[in-house]
Amino acid sequence: MMRSGWLLAPAITMVNVMPACAEEAAQRRWLAGDHHVHSIYSARYEADPEHPERVPESVIGGDSSHTILQNIQMARRFGLDWMVATDHGGPGHSALNHDRAWPDVVAARKAVPDMVLFYGMEFDVPGGEHASLILPTDAAERAMLRDIESRFGKREAFPADPTRNTKPQMIAALRYMAGLQHPPVLIGNHPSRTATGHGEWGLHTPAEYLAWQNAAPNVVIGMEGAPGHQAARPEAGADKAHSSRGLYGGFPTMGGFDQMVARLGGAWDALLGKGMHWTITANSDSHGHWREGGADFWPGEYSRTWVFAERNAPDILDGLRNGRVFVTTGNLVDRLDVTAAVGPRPSRAAAMGETLMVHKGDELTITIRFRPAPPHHAAGQVPKVDHVDLIAGGASGVEGDRNRSTRLVKRFTSRDFRADGDSLIVSHRMKVLEGITYLRIRGTNTPQGEPEPDFVGEDPWRDLWFYSNPIYFAQK
Repeated sequence: MMRSGWLLAPAITMVNVMPACAEEAAQRRWLAGDHHVHSIYSARYEADPEHPERVPESVIGGDSSHTILQNIQMARRFGLDWMVATDHGGPGHSALNHDRAWPDVVAARKAVPDMVLFYGMEFDVPGGEHASLILPTDAAERAMLRDIESRFGKREAFPADPTRNTKPQMIAALRYMAGLQHPPVLIGNHPSRTATGHGEWGLHTPAEYLAWQNAAPNVVIGMEGAPGHQAARPEAGADKAHSSRGLYGGFPTMGGFDQMVARLGGAWDALLGKGMHWTITANSDSHGHWREGGADFWPGEYSRTWVFAERNAPDILDGLRNGRVFVTTGNLVDRLDVTAAVGPRPSRAAAMGETLMVHKGDELTITIRFRPAPPHHAAGQVPKVDHVDLIAGGASGVEGDRNRSTRLVKRFTSRDFRADGDSLIVSHRMKVLEGITYLRIRGTNTPQGEPEPDFVGEDPWRDLWFYSNPIYFAQK
């Protein structure tokens, strides 16, 4: 892997993108998006040294110089279909969102009508770090965000109120969101960025995520599998975290993915083994682009969350809630369809996010169809899938944050790929194993059998992965 010079990629040529026609909009297809993007309304706060009792002044552009319009224009340029505006808070930030950010969201929607732009925020989690909060697009969204942030954002109050910053307060916030007429979607951001080591956790644990979903199953859908800040690189004076992919200083990402996801039989598999429908995503966490001295790619430039949905906000949210999602880095693939069917002439079948009823001993046909994204990614290279893994697990091997029942069922290499138009297909037949409750797919352009810990200065374009979300099984 290259250690230097990887960011000196050619600039991307602008292309004209035509709006989707009415016939296209009425059909579900894979739509690429980013749910974690910052703008000038991620403010910095400056206290008045002569009047410390006054609410600190919000400095617009303090944590990002990008406008909401600029973000959505760049997202469209890099091939996204949807995006969420997610600025984090501070003292009185709910008013800033309501009075300043909202009009910019409305204007951006009018300026780029072929993009679905959600209004949301990077919620300052009580007792924790951050989560992406995505609001349904309706007449109540502006007031809803102000209401949620003003009630529960841990940094909203001034003077600081320690009672707002507790884990029970987060459960109260989730229950409140779950009771709304049109609930939002919430995704845990950079899950183990504060972890202290391999298999150890910081501000957030898998058990905490389980409690979140139990409190608000119609709100909490999952966590970032691949965090943003993937363009971080070593610079003079930068500490380990600010030199590492994802800004992960305690324990690195693995192939760009959080260790909760990347470790086979690890935390994600344990949550799935406990019966959770737990979806992973990918995003840019864009604050400052690497060409500007930041640690980030533009939305869609490197990481994408693909949702199988119609081109409208309600169905995109429905796809997220129901796990019709796969994630990629480096545009390794731009389509991934996985199905599990019973028997050679199936009468029962399921795709990502769905549940298939099976009996022990049933013969399953697993079909994986993926399309390498043509012709090259944003760094000007043409990535090639080296192998694809079929992974299955159940509940019998769950021990804490590990799932010993999770196993690699089959690894497929180019010898197994069969061309079908612009896509490649692999298939596998297997008996239903006792206790199996899910299967999932991952693939990479590397020869790595398991994702390896990322090192400072690693070229992220040389280390690309995609992950499906699970197909679930219920045994009769």
